[in-house]
Amino acid sequence: MKSFLPPLRALQAFEAFGRLGSVSSAAQELGVTSGAISQQLKVLEEHLGAQVVFKDGRRAALTPEARSYHEMIAIGFDRLRAAQDVWMQQQSGVDLKVSGVPTLLLKWLNPQLHHFQAMAADVPIRLEAAHAEPDPQMLGQMFRLTYGAVASRLPHSRPLFTDICFPVCAPEFLERHPEARSAEGLAGLPLIEIDWGPAYTGVPRWRDWFAARGVDPGPIKPIAVHSLSSLALEAAAGGQGVTLAQLSFASFDLQLGRLVRLSEDALRMPEPYYVCWGNSTLDQPNARAFLNWLINAARALPV
Repeated sequence: MKSFLPPLRALQAFEAFGRLGSVSSAAQELGVTSGAISQQLKVLEEHLGAQVVFKDGRRAALTPEARSYHEMIAIGFDRLRAAQDVWMQQQSGVDLKVSGVPTLLLKWLNPQLHHFQAMAADVPIRLEAAHAEPDPQMLGQMFRLTYGAVASRLPHSRPLFTDICFPVCAPEFLERHPEARSAEGLAGLPLIEIDWGPAYTGVPRWRDWFAARGVDPGPIKPIAVHSLSSLALEAAAGGQGVTLAQLSFASFDLQLGRLVRLSEDALRMPEPYYVCWGNSTLDQPNARAFLNWLINAARALPV
């Protein structure tokens, strides 16, 4: 009587073949011969009683039915690889791992991380910038800094701050365009837009800024649109125009004099930024100290 599940080696060969698209690539990744991959694919077909690979011209490809099967198998192997990453991290000597949305890590956390490291000397910290949220079951060994309602999907979360937005530009740009200090003057200047995508339509943009100031700028045609706030800030610091910046992202550049805040008026972000963690995160050495430091750092932001 056959086992309900196919042999693991056959599933591993099938997953690698479907993901990489060729027998030779799967063989190279798994450290076996191409013949071994082909043999395991035949083992899988015999177990399933159906064909999973066919010849598409000169190359092999998954059958339509096998593609659906592969999508589900791949999820399982992704989880296995994630579990291995967590294990390797535990063995690597890294005490703290912090994942976060890229600009929040780059522009807010990283410039002040040395303050924590001065308190907790010799604590290795690994920063991973990623838009995609981690698997809640794999969060146990890390902190996650994220924005908005997605935080509720993770085991534990705490709001850090609700940011504010205001226009900024380079000092040299302001010297050339002193009219940038007023909303009316801004309407005629090069504007740099930030667009996080359709999932974040409530995040303030230039049309919201002008509407709040009671100014009709006409059709807004930005000179550039960036999906990353950090790229828009760099464009503004380079003198390309004016962007609508979040205080947490722009604070360090404002302190350095790379950017100038053009108005004391501000728009509030619709949702807070959060720190999230898993059920076993605080069991890690130094994790609780880092969480306390992070919360205090967020309180110091004048939003």
